[in-house]
Formats: sequence, structure tokens, C-alpha cells
Amino acid sequence: MKTRIESDFLGQKEIPNEALYGIHTARAIENFPLSRRNVHPGLIKAFGWVKLACFQINKELGYFNDQEKEDAIERACLEMANGKLSDHFIVDALQGGAGTSSNLCANEIIANRALELWGKEKGDYETISPLDDINLHQSTNDTYPTALKLASIVLLRQLEQSVLQLQETFQQKEKEFAHIVKIGRTQMQDAVLTTLGREMAAYAEAFNRDRWRIYKCEERLRVVNLGGTAIGSGLAAPRHFIFRVTDRLRELTGTGLARAENLMENTQNADVFVEVSGILKACASNLIKVSNDLRFLSSGPHAGIGEINLPEMQAGSSIMPGKVNPVIPEAIIQSAMQVLGNDQALFMAASSGNLELNAFMPLIADSLLSSLDFLNQSAQILAVKCIKGITANENKCREQVLNSTAIITALIPELGYEKCSELLKEAEEKEQNIRDLILEKKLVNKERFEELISPEAVNKLGF
Repeated sequence: MKTRIESDFLGQKEIPNEALYGIHTARAIENFPLSRRNVHPGLIKAFGWVKLACFQINKELGYFNDQEKEDAIERACLEMANGKLSDHFIVDALQGGAGTSSNLCANEIIANRALELWGKEKGDYETISPLDDINLHQSTNDTYPTALKLASIVLLRQLEQSVLQLQETFQQKEKEFAHIVKIGRTQMQDAVLTTLGREMAAYAEAFNRDRWRIYKCEERLRVVNLGGTAIGSGLAAPRHFIFRVTDRLRELTGTGLARAENLMENTQNADVFVEVSGILKACASNLIKVSNDLRFLSSGPHAGIGEINLPEMQAGSSIMPGKVNPVIPEAIIQSAMQVLGNDQALFMAASSGNLELNAFMPLIADSLLSSLDFLNQSAQILAVKCIKGITANENKCREQVLNSTAIITALIPELGYEKCSELLKEAEEKEQNIRDLILEKKLVNKERFEELISPEAVNKLGF
């Protein structure tokens, strides 16, 4: 394999001649074989936009004066922003140095791709320098968190739409099952009557709250420290660059990014990521709760609750013929559990920053972006592969209503609490269902009984 020699202040290294990365990336590859996962593709794209915004402002301020060079750098930045260079970004997701390896990798890839586009040799850093040109007036400490916030906003917008899809799918089931009366349960025990539609409506509302909370997360992330360089003081950056670069990034990306009033504070602290992760944790808790409910309501199906039927996705056993498991809810629960684990890791990383910088930004980034991916996929899969295909076992619901003591509560307005208590005790002693006992005693007629346990009766607020 043909190689080129690159140098840094630590020495020299051979780099594959065709590689777009350089010596700093090569050292990171050797130093951090940790997660065996590359940097999140959303973060790589965001780096492309950040570098493009910085380059454009530097060009307008007169720091470049070669049209061919300018065109090549701009094209390379756009290629990274559009995901075309992500395969070359092979540093590990977890790394020391507050993300320095990721920033240097972005600089090297853009520089070498620009050289390639210009018809120059890769590694010709006298012509286009990763540091003096691509990283001009920047630091890892302002570009990395800015790229992370931008990447998070993009993924949050996708997640909001996925949660909306889940909410609307439950709302469709609310209408479809509005007429089915069933047992409502508390503490896993029969309680009072409700409808399957009302149950689905409650799930829809929970995800409606998640959707609203996720939408508001963008507000937490829109304030960035780009232009603050090393610690937020703007060291080695011209004032005009500091005041213009975030505006340009906002224009390029169509996001509501704004320069922090206190760049130093915004560089020091990572609490906004903890806040957003907490919102994602709330969504994960709803996914776990609802998925467990679906497993319970579909249990059996013959010797369990069996009120609903989940779509049959795959064989459930290598030894038990005909067994079908609730694999989609089970997978969603595991995904949501991983989000909870990511939240804890992110909390530890954010709270472990010291003085003017948090050295653990790569773990914050990996945890947050991974959680966004997990939730986005989970919401889509649950909606499309599970909720959309749920059917109701109406006969089972009706049978359980008639055989359950929960039905007696619906009769209290008609017969009174004491009389209902007597009837309940008598029905249990005779092992007779409530309906047959009441009709036998002619306390209400059949039509009135059905009226008292109708969907309209069990759903109205009060009596």
C-alpha cells in the first residue's frame, strides 16, 4: 500500500496515500479502540455545516484570496455536511481530549478532500492546511459542542415526527375500539368498566405530551458558543468573526441558533444536555409502560387476559409449536432501557466537567445522539409493526365484563352501594355472574342493564 509521511510535534507517521484523514486521526485510531463504533453520522454532518459557516465568514473577512482554493474548500465542507464523507471519519465515538480527535479528523478530511477536488496531492498541507485554513479562528471547544447541538436539533425534529406518528396511530385505535367495553384494572386487579378506545386514547395523550416536550427541547439547544474558541474568551479570533459566524450557521442550516451572551459559561457547562436527556428519559418511560401494558393485555392468548391481539411477527419458540411472542413491545422496552442507561452516563459525564471545559463531551455526544436514534426507531417500529395491526378480541372483553365483579360499580347509581355490596357477596357465594343474578331478581330489566354498562355510560364524566 502506498503511503505518505505526515508530521506533528510528536513526530512522523505513515498514512495510507488514499486516506482523506491525516496524522492526528491516525493517532486517535491507535489510541482509542474503545467502543468500536465511529462518531455518529449526524455529528459528522453537523461538523460539515460548522466548518462551512466558519470558512465563509473567514473568506468574507479577507483571509482567503485564491478562488480555486476557496471553491475546493467550500465543496469539501458541503460534501461533509451532506454525509458524503462520513465513511472516512473513522475515529472512535469515545475519545479523550473533549472531542479534539473529532475536530482534527473533520479538518483533515475537509483539507484532503479539497486538495483532491483541486487536483492536488493529499497531504499537501502547504497548499491547504487542516489547521491554518480549515480550523482558522476555531477550537474543538467551540466547534464540537456547537456541532453536537446542531446534530441533536436535527434528530429531535425527526423524533418529534416519529412520536407524532405513534400518537396518531393510537388515536386511530381509539376510534376503532370506542364501542368495546372492557375491564379497567388498578394494581393489576379488576376495578371498573372502561372502553378499549378510552385506553388507547390515554396512550395517545401520553405520547402527545412527549411530542410537545421534544419540540420544546430545541429551545434548550439553540444557544451555542461558536466563536468562543478555547474557553469562551474568543482567543485568537477576530471580533467580526465571533459576531457573524453563528448567524451564518443559522442561515445555512435553517435552525434557530443564537450566539450565547456568555460564551465562557456556555463552554464550561453541559447541563442543557442533561435537561434534554431527561426529556428523552420521560419518553422512554412511556414507551416501557405502554409496551408492558400491550404485553399484559395480549397475554395468553387463551389462558391470559387476551383482550387484544398483537400482530404476529415471527415464531416464538424453538420447542413450543404455535407460540407467538410480543416481540415488538419486548424490543421497544429494551431500546428504552438503553436510553435510561445513556441518560445516566450522560449525567455522569456532564457533572464531571472541570473549570473552563468539560473533557467528556464525546460521551455526552454519543449518549445523547444514540438515545435520539433509539427513540426515533422505537416510535416508528411500535407504530407501524405493532399498534397499527392491533385487533380487539371483543368476545373475550364481553365475557370478562360479565364475569367480573368490576361490573357492579356501574350499577351503584341505580341500586346504591349497600345493595350492590350484597349482590356482589351473593354472586360470589353462588358462583354466579352479576348480570344473571340481577336479571333473576328483576332489579333492573335487560335493556336497562345494558344501558348501564354501555360505552356511553362507562365513559361519561360523572352521572
